[in-house]
Amino acid sequence: MFVATLLTNPDAPSLEAALVDSMRNAWGGSEVNWLHPGAAAEFQLPHKPGNLWDIWADLQPMGVDLVVQPAEGRRKKMLLADMDSTMIQQECIDELADEAGVGERVKDITARAMNGELDFEGALIERVGLLKDLDVGVIGKVLDERITLMPGGKALLATMRANGAYAALVSGGFTAFTAKVAEKLGFDENRANTLLAEAGKLTGDVARPILGRQAKIEALEEISNRLGIAEADVIAVGDGANDLGMLGRAGTGVALHAKPSVAAKCDVRVNHGDLTALLYLQGYSRADFVV
Repeated sequence: MFVATLLTNPDAPSLEAALVDSMRNAWGGSEVNWLHPGAAAEFQLPHKPGNLWDIWADLQPMGVDLVVQPAEGRRKKMLLADMDSTMIQQECIDELADEAGVGERVKDITARAMNGELDFEGALIERVGLLKDLDVGVIGKVLDERITLMPGGKALLATMRANGAYAALVSGGFTAFTAKVAEKLGFDENRANTLLAEAGKLTGDVARPILGRQAKIEALEEISNRLGIAEADVIAVGDGANDLGMLGRAGTGVALHAKPSVAAKCDVRVNHGDLTALLYLQGYSRADFVV
């Protein structure tokens, strides 16, 4: 059996019962289960529809996300999450670059790297080099004044952990940011790159080895092995090209508000919902949320 989940932005719920019912009838689905009235609904169906992506494309202009996945095993035991533009709404290196006066140059490199146009490691080294001599105190300023959490993150972490899941934050960004974000949201562990500094100023380099696409795959392997769970028991979420490896390996890989070239390679795409979409995809209802 499969389960079809329809989602909208929970802050502006616009999912109509007539739309859900018409899809269920067309696909021979079971009774509709409303996970959050107006924002998320699901129904089971006997097979994956052949016109799934045509319907998905029709729903996108309406602000509706559609995911069809196997019903069995969708409740996961581990969350593996990217940080920048996933658990937070910004790219931390872009915010540092703004403070250093090289914002536009760095933002262009970031966008191209996340879209898969540039080698991640080379792009990171180039961008960090532009931060040379920036006062390390600026990191705290950026964290306090520029970094905001992605909506739904606290509910996602609290609900999954209350149900026994493990949570790991794995970022191509920097430990100075992941440590704070992980603490705020309740991650069990975090991994990222370390900015190097001397005499209170950034040197323009990062510690080696650089954590990129392969390191995220290795984190998935290492942590799941340590916990004694299968990779199929993991739900991963990210938005950039360096997330594709872990998204492809995890039991459920969610492209969240992802770059088009990234989303095109993922079967689970959330373009309109927030991070609570990951709970609905696992069958949690709004009443199940821990807030």
